[in-house]
Amino acid sequence: MNKRSTYLVAAKISITAVFLLIGIVMLLPFIWMLSASFKNTSELFRYPIEWIPDTLNTANYEKVWNGAVSFGVYYKNSVKITFFQVLGSLITSSMAGYAFAKLRFRGKETIFLLYLATMIIPAQVFFVPRFILFDSLGMVNTHLAIILPGMFTVLGTFIMRQFFSTLPGELLEAARVDGVGYWRMFWQICLPLTKPALVTLLILTFTWHWNEYENPLILLRDRNLFTIPLGLTTFTDENGTDYPLIMAASVSALAPLVLVVTVFQRWFVEGIASTGLKG
Repeated sequence: MNKRSTYLVAAKISITAVFLLIGIVMLLPFIWMLSASFKNTSELFRYPIEWIPDTLNTANYEKVWNGAVSFGVYYKNSVKITFFQVLGSLITSSMAGYAFAKLRFRGKETIFLLYLATMIIPAQVFFVPRFILFDSLGMVNTHLAIILPGMFTVLGTFIMRQFFSTLPGELLEAARVDGVGYWRMFWQICLPLTKPALVTLLILTFTWHWNEYENPLILLRDRNLFTIPLGLTTFTDENGTDYPLIMAASVSALAPLVLVVTVFQRWFVEGIASTGLKG
């Protein structure tokens, strides 16, 4: 092995070690959260930190899931709302992305740029007009008020448009010669090729909507309609905050995110690389 090869191997090992250290540092808060979920309040604030509790106390999880208002209610609400928001985002974003990438119509680029420019508007600007709109429709304190706006996403349209743009034009021209219409071309030819982009959009929208706090806080009043982020606030009252219960609830809330990312990780990385979202 020559000197240059030795240098490259040493550089790769050093870079790997640095990123491994960064990864461990980023995991520490999650490890502490998992550890804290099995402790009581006195053990939680003990210093130095005891990463492994003396006994695995499952009482916190029992209180979370079998309390006055079961955490399962919040879980069910979050699953319902997030499912329809993600499904709607996949449908609307894929159709809009296909139109902006492959269809020809006047003002297409201008419309797309204006649509993309709405991303610079802070989401908080829409809170008051959105509340007034849904209040006039009698939809405040319903899940529809959360689901409907979440079914449309500018970022999702951008991701799908970027991916559809990478599909060869010759493929679509050959389909047109065979008499294939726009809808069949989209549904049977283009959409099956966009699996990485769809998975990328699925993970991003699922993560965003699963953790969404502000819109449910403004539009939902009935505790039985609360989502998980709002449900976590029920462990805080005038007597203080029950941190062990919050940690147990947070671990429970984190499980679906970990599952989704783990299952779709391979397609997610491929989709990020293919849609121009690389850093």
